Amino acid sequence: MTDIFVYTTPLDEQARPLVEALTFEYESRYGNYWGEPASREMSRYPAELFAPPHGAFVLLLRDGVAIAGGAFKRYDERTAELKRVWTHVDLRRQGLARKVLVELEAQALRQGYSRIYLTTGFRQPEAAGLYLSTGYTALFDVDKDPEIYGALPFEKELVAGDGLIALGDIRAARLAEAAAAEQSRAERRAG
Repeated sequence: MTDIFVYTTPLDEQARPLVEALTFEYESRYGNYWGEPASREMSRYPAELFAPPHGAFVLLLRDGVAIAGGAFKRYDERTAELKRVWTHVDLRRQGLARKVLVELEAQALRQGYSRIYLTTGFRQPEAAGLYLSTGYTALFDVDKDPEIYGALPFEKELVAGDGLIALGDIRAARLAEAAAAEQSRAERRAG
């Protein structure tokens, strides 16, 4: 079992499982919530936006088969916008999305970005949890019902150091606050 990252394009045949699975995911979670088929999100951006020098599209392949992936495109001069982070439905809860996230952050740094911005949908709590647990700052009130926002925005400052991506002191403090808030919400729901 060999896992490797491959930079490609959303039009690559190897990317088809990602595109199809994300389309199904959006349809099953959101349907026509925003007044159009949720699958429309998958065709909203042309493939060239996810190509160098301003973007990237990566697949995590296991024995030649896409098991996870993601992309980013230019948001502004210093900011990459993450899109299409995905893990095969049968392989979730194994840290694959986190690996993709780390790879995309490193690639964004290599391409000259110092900040990541992203949005995820309010019906994707596992995605919101991933971003909060990996140092992203929620740009919304995490104590309110996420449906009032629709799209949930996050940001993260990227810092190169010792070949690793690290949080600055301010980001670490925000992460701790967000994690404590999430833990508190989980306890209220359970209790």
